[in-house]
Amino acid sequence: MAQTMRPNPAAGGGLFATDGKPHPLQDTLLVVTLALGVLAFITGLLFHSLHLLSSWAGLVGIFTGAYGQWVSVTTRQRFGLILGLGASAVGFYLGLAHGGLFGGLF
Repeated sequence: MAQTMRPNPAAGGGLFATDGKPHPLQDTLLVVTLALGVLAFITGLLFHSLHLLSSWAGLVGIFTGAYGQWVSVTTRQRFGLILGLGASAVGFYLGLAHGGLFGGLF
């Protein structure tokens, strides 16, 4: 088990690129998914009147997270995307429970 304790020189100390290469698209999708997930979760949980914001932010966060999972390269990206996807989904469902995507227009 000595190989588990060996440092990885290819990581380069980067937070998201564990293979030592830059991944701007994947990192951008990760940040957008996390931001939308936090926004959807907080507005869906605490502010019932903002159901339009929470449901739409959650829906867009689900789609960006799903595409991010599809093109992700590293485990750290996938981990962050799963957190963002979960928060987006919970915010989306809370937004739907409080009024939906269209605010009762349909």
